[in-house]
Amino acid sequence: MAILNPFDRPCRPCDLKRLFPVWVVVSALLLSGAIEMPAQTKISREYQIKAAFLFNFAQFVTWPPDAFTNAAAPFRIGILGEDPFGAFLDETVRNEKVNGHPLVVQRYRSAKDIKDCQILFVSRSESRRVKRILADLKDRNILTVGDMEDLVESGGIIRFSTEKNKIHFQVNLEAAKNANLTISSKMLRLAEIVTPEKD
Repeated sequence: MAILNPFDRPCRPCDLKRLFPVWVVVSALLLSGAIEMPAQTKISREYQIKAAFLFNFAQFVTWPPDAFTNAAAPFRIGILGEDPFGAFLDETVRNEKVNGHPLVVQRYRSAKDIKDCQILFVSRSESRRVKRILADLKDRNILTVGDMEDLVESGGIIRFSTEKNKIHFQVNLEAAKNANLTISSKMLRLAEIVTPEKD
């Protein structure tokens, strides 16, 4: 049976959300290399896929109740620094909810601006400040995500990597525990677990 490659045509947020029930399968295919991103559109497809991952991380991670100001408070996916997603991430989460919390995207110029945030994508533009940023956010209920090489070693929770046009992700379980976040075993089965060396 031939595998339909969804990246042979432009990705639309509604396509990715419609595939949500089979996200684990699609993710496994992405990680195993059965689905590849065409080289000529690598950058745009890369961040479309990462936007879909961010949306789905919200479904596979559990936050403590006090991570929200109230039961109807928004679930915020933040972007710190330069935004590589454009409007695609906003479209991906539009009209979606997580446990009754409406999903919204918020952009931040500095870590000091971050108040209520559940998932934070730290852009590569912040690479020189990443250790300081993560230190400032330590022990807060924020799932820190990015694609910088030293992100998990610096205390981040999830790091995306791209190898031969395939998306992978690493998880720092100790950092997740410090943030009082519980990551689903289904998601962890697709991840590389990383334990940073202590100084």
